[in-house]
Amino acid sequence: MLSRWSIQSKLLLCVAIFLGILAALAYSGLSGAYSYRELAQTISRRAAELPLAGNLSKSLGDLRVTLSRARQAHELTLGVPISGIEGGVLSGEYRDRLLAVEQALERYREQLKKGDRDDRWFGDRKHETETIASLEVSVAELAKLKDGPDWLLDEYRVEEVAARVDAMYDLAGTLPKQLHGRMHDFAAEVKTQYRTWIYIEWGALAVAAVFVPVVLVLFYTWVMAPLHLLIAGSRRIAQQDDFNHRIYLRSRDEMAELATALNDMTTRFQQIRSDLDQQVRERTKEVVRGEQMASVGFLAAGVAHEINNPLAAIAMAAESLESRLHDILDADEANLTETQHAEVEILRKYLRRIQDEAFRCKGITERLLDFSRMGDCEKQPTDLRELVEGVIDMVRHLGKYRNKKVEFAGTEHVIAAVSPQEIKQVVLNLITNSLDSLDPGGTVWITLKKHGPAAELLVRDNGCGMTDEV
Repeated sequence: MLSRWSIQSKLLLCVAIFLGILAALAYSGLSGAYSYRELAQTISRRAAELPLAGNLSKSLGDLRVTLSRARQAHELTLGVPISGIEGGVLSGEYRDRLLAVEQALERYREQLKKGDRDDRWFGDRKHETETIASLEVSVAELAKLKDGPDWLLDEYRVEEVAARVDAMYDLAGTLPKQLHGRMHDFAAEVKTQYRTWIYIEWGALAVAAVFVPVVLVLFYTWVMAPLHLLIAGSRRIAQQDDFNHRIYLRSRDEMAELATALNDMTTRFQQIRSDLDQQVRERTKEVVRGEQMASVGFLAAGVAHEINNPLAAIAMAAESLESRLHDILDADEANLTETQHAEVEILRKYLRRIQDEAFRCKGITERLLDFSRMGDCEKQPTDLRELVEGVIDMVRHLGKYRNKKVEFAGTEHVIAAVSPQEIKQVVLNLITNSLDSLDPGGTVWITLKKHGPAAELLVRDNGCGMTDEV
């Protein structure tokens, strides 16, 4: 079915396969790169939370140290209230360290706000948000005590605040633990994730390794190989003159149409060349025949001139002998016997025959001279009946035609404006061709008649004839 597709469709298919492979590789590569970037950004943001969580735990630890010193002061005084100076120092230290805790909480909350809630790995920050909110509530309650040192003088109040700070310290300690737990879970998930992307990458490479050669093979089979055949065939025809060579392609696309057109053009060129060769051969034969006819004409002219002189001498001698014989016989006619009279008549008969045959031969040579004359062909009124009869008389005396008959049916004079020499040649060719096709005893029928304003000459024979194809 693909062999019927056009070159454009085949090229579009190859381009589509190539673009599909390129898109798959690009998608897998870009997806992996973006996933890696997202992972790196997420890890960077969550890693920034670890120092903040540590700083928060340290601030709470410092606050616990301050409260621990207050508790130790109460224990050393054995129920006696601590001095105002020492209470003021502890109160100032408490305010400073509580402020450090507030600042650490603020920085942590700002970092949580920067986080991406759509992050598929660490997007859930509910535990951190709730923890910070709870710590902020506790810090707000503790902040109410920072304005006066009286509560530090109360041992039970110090114990209560210390217990709350210890709880806050423990709660803040869950932040890095929670983050470490998520990191551990994230490590397993990422391992699965990057393995998946590795498989996808290798799969895309495998697909590319399979389909890229397929695309190359299809491109070579559909485009390059037919093009090479067309070029090789064209060069073979043009450079080696091998016009019998044909180009055959298995496909049915534009390349096959081009090959068919080239084959048709070569076939047509062969036909034209054959026709030209045939015409050249025919023209060559005509030229050779014309030269032969010219040679025959010159030969006939020379022979006719050489024969006319002896024929004239023979005719004159025969006529002179007949005249002298007549004079002698007239003087002695009374003395001749009957036998001698018979012999004299035989002599006269032979002399007349010699004269007749001599004049007839002279007429034949004159006709040969007519055919041998080369000059300008001028049309003139000509009696075609006399012309045809003259040709027939000349042909009848040719030795190879003596056992064949020529019958002429032309009772009326047909006058036509023709070139006598050319028409004689035409009539001679027609009659001799007919006689050549006859077996001994065959007949040629010649009919001459008027046909409206034209003259009609019909030559028929009962020879072998020609096939319809010829």
